[in-house]
Amino acid sequence: MKNLSHLRVLHPAPGVFAYYDGRIPGQRFAPQPNWVDAGALSVGIASYALVSGKEALIYDTHVTVSHAAHIRAMLEAQGVRRFTVVLSHHHLDHVAGTAAFADCAIIANARTAAHLEAQRSAIEAGTKSGLPAIAPLVLPNQTFVGEMDLVIGDMPLRLIEANIHSDDATVIWRPEDVLLLAGDTLEDCATFVAEPEGFPDHLRDLARLARLAPSTILPNHGCPARIASGGYPPAFIAATAAYVRWLMTLADDPDRANTPLREVIAPWLADGTLTWFDGYDEVHAENIARTLAHG
Repeated sequence: MKNLSHLRVLHPAPGVFAYYDGRIPGQRFAPQPNWVDAGALSVGIASYALVSGKEALIYDTHVTVSHAAHIRAMLEAQGVRRFTVVLSHHHLDHVAGTAAFADCAIIANARTAAHLEAQRSAIEAGTKSGLPAIAPLVLPNQTFVGEMDLVIGDMPLRLIEANIHSDDATVIWRPEDVLLLAGDTLEDCATFVAEPEGFPDHLRDLARLARLAPSTILPNHGCPARIASGGYPPAFIAATAAYVRWLMTLADDPDRANTPLREVIAPWLADGTLTWFDGYDEVHAENIARTLAHG
């Protein structure tokens, strides 16, 4: 297996493992432009496993089949014999390794399944978001709408559909310790804007997540030290909503587009809700550009 030299295993909560890659100075997946470096390794990315006895739920399958196969092998070495995959949404850095679990239940909400089916040819050809191609793209074999309850071993979980970051998000709620696995609905230190037309829906569903009152939140893109130490506080949701509302003001006040990200999120950095990472200056600039282009 290749491209695994920087993959590290974090253990943020009982029965929860995070497989984190990226945020390494000079690290490159490939010398030429590619989506693995641009949107995943540059800011860091984790996939998760929730383990109970001989069963595991895999929350996203990482950026390559090699990553996913290695994750599976490590869990099998721990005694796991049954795998269930849940896809957080359809973006490539979350579905790329699914072929390593092709013989397992692969669950997604109906919107995610529809997006992947519609984009399958382009994804497999490497023309959707550029190289590397994901071929074959293994599609979900189970879908749900709204919410779905699961039991992994003796661990009850709930899948919850949301429109945050993308219109097909699925988060995982573990009620026993009020833990929220957030996928890309929350990102430290700033959300990545893929669909600015969805901002009102994003705010609505962020409020819905806040009403769950999670004690701890684990995002797919975040600071590895924070994830390893147990995750983020509930205020992570409010910080994300505040940033979305700030972006929404640009339509009426485009001069604010010159505001540095550090200034926009200063209160949340000061109180420790968010952690600074230089790579998000570029994300912030792209977010502003997409927001202003949408109008």
